[in-house]
Amino acid sequence: MTTPNITVVLDTPPLPRCVPQRIFDDFGWCASDTLEWTRPRARPFDLSTPLDGTDPARMVFVFHRAFLGRLDGREDFLPRELAKLHAFGMGLSDDAGNEDWALAPYAIDDATDELWARRIRPRDVLWLAADNMNALFWGLHDWSHFHNHGRFDVGERAWTELQCDQAALFWMWINRRAIGLDEPAWLRMHADVIQGALARFKAEGAHVEGADREYLARCTPDALLGLVP
Repeated sequence: MTTPNITVVLDTPPLPRCVPQRIFDDFGWCASDTLEWTRPRARPFDLSTPLDGTDPARMVFVFHRAFLGRLDGREDFLPRELAKLHAFGMGLSDDAGNEDWALAPYAIDDATDELWARRIRPRDVLWLAADNMNALFWGLHDWSHFHNHGRFDVGERAWTELQCDQAALFWMWINRRAIGLDEPAWLRMHADVIQGALARFKAEGAHVEGADREYLARCTPDALLGLVP
């Protein structure tokens, strides 16, 4: 018998651009709307995991079985691995023993490119399994990538990542009741995320100056909360 889970449909409305125009080559090519999120019922959602930039453990994007069925032997253009190898204790198989398959964790950029190139809506392909705060944040961060084709080859990836950081923070705020997240915890999360974003700029040797500085002002807590419907 499969492990019972809690499934929530998170609201993921489009976030206006928070970064310079030059960063994305097809920003918002597919308007984000919702993301199906599943976590185990048998244990509490872990709110304590830090957002320190480490790989998000116990998080994976799972393929809808209907989507895999529609491939019908055609080119398998998104690398996949067994979902249970990455999201533990969630019973990612059915009572008949059919396994759930997930996007290989190394293939986030591949999925971003391929979904864009084929004009396939991400929510028709994937849902998210995550049982802790760090995993949910990075899942939402990647969800933003899937809807905004990023120019990863121009040496300004820190800006691309900042836009996706802000989308994830925005979505965590508007879904905070479903997540169990209060305002002080969200503000701490925001501070950690911004610290990580600035570290990326430093690692790239990028200097945020001139006209680009105005974009950082769009990433403050007040600026993000001012966009809430």
